[in-house]
Amino acid sequence: MPKAVVCRELGPPESLRLESFASAPLRPGEVRVAIRAAGINFPDILMAAGEYQLKPPLPFTPGVEAAGEVTEVSDATGVSDAAGVAVGDKVILKMRHGAYADEAVVTPSQLTRLPSAFDYAEGATFLAAHGTAYHALVDRGQLLAGEVLLVHGAGGGVGLAAVEIGKLLGATVIAAASSEDKLAIAQAKGADHLVLYNREPFRDAVKRVTDGRGADVVFDPVGGEIFENSVRCIAWGARLLVIGFTGGVGLARTNLLLIKGASVLGVRAGEAVRKNPALGVTRIEKLMEWAEAGSVRPNISHRLPLEDYARAMRLLVDRKAIGRVALMMG
Repeated sequence: MPKAVVCRELGPPESLRLESFASAPLRPGEVRVAIRAAGINFPDILMAAGEYQLKPPLPFTPGVEAAGEVTEVSDATGVSDAAGVAVGDKVILKMRHGAYADEAVVTPSQLTRLPSAFDYAEGATFLAAHGTAYHALVDRGQLLAGEVLLVHGAGGGVGLAAVEIGKLLGATVIAAASSEDKLAIAQAKGADHLVLYNREPFRDAVKRVTDGRGADVVFDPVGGEIFENSVRCIAWGARLLVIGFTGGVGLARTNLLLIKGASVLGVRAGEAVRKNPALGVTRIEKLMEWAEAGSVRPNISHRLPLEDYARAMRLLVDRKAIGRVALMMG
């Protein structure tokens, strides 16, 4: 029988359980996918703790992205109800939850083909981080070639994605992270300048490398004091992109925003597509184009078996991952 990680009570990763379940029959228009890998994301951890904006009813299985192989397509009337999807297709799954499992039943709209150069783990750690970075920098921040982009948490999955995409868009990228190892990966992804948080106040470093001008766009998945100090190293007309709050909720000095004519923009890549599906189509097309060209690729520092889900989630909580962590099935 297939297995899944199940949240029956809200709490830390250790409160989750690995359980067997019976495969459900397909309804018209549904597809069964054998999951080969699932990506670990911070929203999974927050959702299991009851601290995320989406609160699924208990019990539920965490996980918003996975990759695998189509094993069954509904055929209720003798003709496939899932046009364009065939048994054997290698695909990426986009889910609101449910990815930490051996199999999933989804609709074709939740599937994207696996890039030809990606393995399953890379496919399972691609769209959430790179999709968020794309939406932030293109749709919200409108980053232009020649501008200066400051990326916080540049050793994380979404931070490294922002470094890659920022360079593809023609920006000068300043990567800030908490360790030399993380900065080395950011540099390999194209970062022009590196800032180690405990070596020099990053706002001083940004002013130094920009000759006092400051950053045009700030990509911030950290929050807290990082956000508060970012306001002090921005250029005129800067856009501060709020991606998340792994370091706590930051408070903006509105007088500094006014003086710089700056904007603070919230980033919710998934919700933006639910409100405007056309955004998602454009985003996927561009990301797939870049992936096939070899211009973007997730950096996976850890690949762990499904039964090590708690350890895998802890790698993110404890900031020990560089880029992405993937759960491997089978």
